[in-house]
Amino acid sequence: GFNSIGIASSGGAGRVTAEWMINGYMNEDLFSLDIKRFQKFHSSKKFIMERVTETLGDLYGMHWPYKQHTTSRNQRLLPYHEELKEVGACFGASGEYERPMWYALNNEKARYKYSFGYQNWYPSVEHETKNTITNVGLYELSPFSKYEIKGKFAHDELQRICTANIKNEAGRSTYTQMLNHAGGIETDLTVICIEKDYYFRIISSASTRTHDKAHIIKHLSSDLKFKDITDDLICLGIFGPKSRSLISKISNDDFTNEVFKFGNGKFVTIGSKKVWSQRLSYVGELGFEIYIDKKDAKEVYQLIIKEGKNHNLAHCGSHAMDTMRMESGFLHWGHDITPEENQYEAGLNFAISYKKEVNFIGKESLIKIKKTKQNKRFIMLSLVDSEPGKPLLLHEEPIYLKDEIIGKTTSGNYSFNYSKNLSFGYVKSKFSNEELMKMDLYIEIAKQKYPAKVEVAPLKDKKVKFL
Repeated sequence: GFNSIGIASSGGAGRVTAEWMINGYMNEDLFSLDIKRFQKFHSSKKFIMERVTETLGDLYGMHWPYKQHTTSRNQRLLPYHEELKEVGACFGASGEYERPMWYALNNEKARYKYSFGYQNWYPSVEHETKNTITNVGLYELSPFSKYEIKGKFAHDELQRICTANIKNEAGRSTYTQMLNHAGGIETDLTVICIEKDYYFRIISSASTRTHDKAHIIKHLSSDLKFKDITDDLICLGIFGPKSRSLISKISNDDFTNEVFKFGNGKFVTIGSKKVWSQRLSYVGELGFEIYIDKKDAKEVYQLIIKEGKNHNLAHCGSHAMDTMRMESGFLHWGHDITPEENQYEAGLNFAISYKKEVNFIGKESLIKIKKTKQNKRFIMLSLVDSEPGKPLLLHEEPIYLKDEIIGKTTSGNYSFNYSKNLSFGYVKSKFSNEELMKMDLYIEIAKQKYPAKVEVAPLKDKKVKFL
């Protein structure tokens, strides 16, 4: 229930519930109140009994950035959890999984020291991100939600519920969104064709597993077979300029650019194990995602680590990945995009295909939106004076043009690769982003306004596709 905030929230909750019942979707970002934010493990009596001893205190305690729960942990461990622990992993809960957030250096204790300023894990992220762009990093991607759709009309159905033109060729991947009927962004995901027409795999965020599954099933024909395979496959990301040389040493398959192009995937053999490899990267570097049957995962992990010593491989955590996705200009559902935004506002209109002869969900609204001048738009900013943690950029910070609030931030990180405090956000302004570059912009943190400047393009270029 709403507990003590019930009276204050009742009017808004009633309005949203009525809209939801009438329209079949929410117009606002209310994921934090949506029952679909929960996964199956959340309903365990043991989980609930332990967690409630902590959550009430959290409500009235200090709301530290990056705070991790201490109760009801270790719900699902990776097959090589102990090995990650031995190399300094500090774990956080990602969906049901214990996932490395960062790796302690120099045998220091892998524990958060919470702060509203400089973070004690910054040296780790600096090492991990810099090593990724110079050598190679190993990233844990297993918590990402993974679904498979099979059936005679699988491709036709995906064309109907996705905005992009879904590639119907074995091994090809498509980045796309799924919308509600108003054009709001409901899911942000990648679709991979495993078998033409018949068999497709969908990859989306770890935290939206139930939400995305519910949206897909709601709109999917009952003639198709839908299966959540998140827990069946372990996924490791090998990213960095040395990733191709590393993986080529533990596999006899061809990973050269001529044969294995960006956005493609195929079955390969690592050691003696058959795995699915696809050339995609959420950190913006040359690299490969490796999908492994859970029973084979530990052996494949050990092969990567053993050969990785010859390539200066570093274990890398989620903080490093989140920082590098911002350097690359990649958006994150739940922060940078929600049902409140449409693809034109978010700069994701490249993922819309009006050419496909399908009346996909949200198309009619998108056509109207396209003809209308957008009231708000996505923007990338950096602070003029940048030091790690000074200030700490997170989200929901006001963006000013001189003395007027024109928007708010949605994501924040410090980039050690570019020595910049980065923010993503949305603004409402008659001035273009290029015009705003020449104006006095500020981001307000803790009642202090910090001069900011517009980054009209991601810090990292997209040459990775052609390497």
